Amino acid sequence: MRTPFISIVIPVVNEAAHIESTLVELSSNSGNDPEFETIVVDGGSDDDTLAIAKRKADKVIDSPRGRAAQMNAGAETASGDILLFLHADTRLPDNFSELLASEFWSTDHAWGRFDTRLDSTRPILRLVGCMMNVRSRLTGICTGDQAIFVRRSVFEQLGGFAQIPLMEDIEISKRLKTISSPFCVSSPVITSSRRWEQYGVAKTIMLMWWLRLRYFLGDTPESLVKQYR
Repeated sequence: MRTPFISIVIPVVNEAAHIESTLVELSSNSGNDPEFETIVVDGGSDDDTLAIAKRKADKVIDSPRGRAAQMNAGAETASGDILLFLHADTRLPDNFSELLASEFWSTDHAWGRFDTRLDSTRPILRLVGCMMNVRSRLTGICTGDQAIFVRRSVFEQLGGFAQIPLMEDIEISKRLKTISSPFCVSSPVITSSRRWEQYGVAKTIMLMWWLRLRYFLGDTPESLVKQYR
């Protein structure tokens, strides 16, 4: 079986504080087999994000702002058989390319995601990460924090992410579930806890669940995005 090529798409807006370390860590694995490329999609940063990305990433492109639009733009320029969508403040496990190219690629799964661990030693935030993983395994719904990956052919078949300002990860998860269940990688990605630290754990959890409940009950992403921001 041919070894698949992996394209890592990273949407950014003003991520100068995180993008360099993310790209440096990825470049340290760039000589590994299977190979991969990094694609940074900038949505109009006004800090040093773009300059840093141009030094460290394989490709840097501009896109209208919006995570769905940026990830779709990155996918259009990607060369990979597997598309992996990564947040700028999230670190992949060292052996991610082998996990995708061997364990995932050899299955009938169309897509998948990683378990998540928050980069905090606080017990409550470790619990938050565990609950995110449990919820995802029970529902088959994945979020961007979990570094969603998908076979390129399937992504193109579905038309990519819906052009909505919020819940694009949940929306595409629902469509992908009609093709296969997600392939769940237990080796975790490490994602930033800054959102929980900044706004408070309880408040952030309640907001996320409230927004998702309203979305599942029929509220549009356009009506939810202002409260999210």
